[in-house]
Amino acid sequence: MNETMVCVVGNVCTTPVYKDLATGPSARFRVAVTARYWDREKNIWADGHTNFFTVWARRNLATNTIASLSVGDPVVVQGRLKVRAEQRDGQSWVSADVEATAIGHDLSRGTSAFRRSTRPDQQPGAADPGGPQQPQPPRPEPNWETPPGSRADAHTQERTQEQPQPAGVG
Repeated sequence: MNETMVCVVGNVCTTPVYKDLATGPSARFRVAVTARYWDREKNIWADGHTNFFTVWARRNLATNTIASLSVGDPVVVQGRLKVRAEQRDGQSWVSADVEATAIGHDLSRGTSAFRRSTRPDQQPGAADPGGPQQPQPPRPEPNWETPPGSRADAHTQERTQEQPQPAGVG
């Protein structure tokens, strides 16, 4: 498929609007993306041009967008770029829309707490058609440590023994 996929990093600049359409939930908001550059003359970071995109979310993404985003939130949006040109009141207008496939908070600028959403067709604790569903205990974190005596551990010990020690250490 020939589509232009983009990743937009910016700030939510309008309150997300939710509509329940015949095709399913839909949400829309605008995101502002301002380029930053180093001004050598003033020796400071400066704001460049700001681009505005209308972001469209559908189905579960729309529902979760409304519950999660507010004006000013730093976001990362991935999706299909749609550039539209139209005539309004005798003037030409061009808009850049993003049909979002994923939206999230920009964690380089703050923290966020993830909560898994329930599917609309299944209430929390409702029985699954395959039978009753027992609550699952949380999975333990994997152990990333190399077990002592493993081949990787032996290789690490060999490499540290081969390397010369700096003078005065030992």
